[in-house]
Amino acid sequence: MSNEQNPNQQDKTVDEMLEAEEGQPQTAHTTDLGDDNIARIVALEAALENANATIDGQKEAVLRARADMDNARRRADLDVEKARKFALERFAGELLPVIDNLERAMQVADAENELVKPIVEGIDLTFKSFVSTVEKFGLEIVDPQGQAFNPELHQAMAMQPSTEHAPNTVMAVMQKGYTLNGRLLRPAMVMVSRADDNAIDTQV
Repeated sequence: MSNEQNPNQQDKTVDEMLEAEEGQPQTAHTTDLGDDNIARIVALEAALENANATIDGQKEAVLRARADMDNARRRADLDVEKARKFALERFAGELLPVIDNLERAMQVADAENELVKPIVEGIDLTFKSFVSTVEKFGLEIVDPQGQAFNPELHQAMAMQPSTEHAPNTVMAVMQKGYTLNGRLLRPAMVMVSRADDNAIDTQV
């Protein structure tokens, strides 16, 4: 009797062996992890969760600190800007009477008098140079002659009826006002028109 097997029988034997192996439990891959290992995994997962929560909290703290720092920087920049703009406010206020006196001197001087004329011209040049210099630092003149009365920039010293001006119009400027970098330094003192009580109403 020959020991050689039919090829079909060999294939069948191999298939049967594979099926038998598949039916056996895979002890190498399904080994029980044990209670200690499971507890360790649970503890590691909890530690990881706590670590992530700590990181999130630190991120929020960093963002808050950065926002506070940015706000503090902006406030400091605004304070510096305000200090730069209005550091001369008191000094400029002290200069206004000097400007007023120079202007009055030109108004009362007799410019037609040949003896006085050179002095008036000198005062005029001084006045213009003075005003030009202070304007470089943000000082501006408020001269509202003929303009509508603005209580934010003007101070009404008197009201007078007028048929030539619309009501609440600046008829005369008694003293010019000044602003420093857009902020009122001194209001202009003005006379304001009002409706003439004796005017005839021509409206039908």
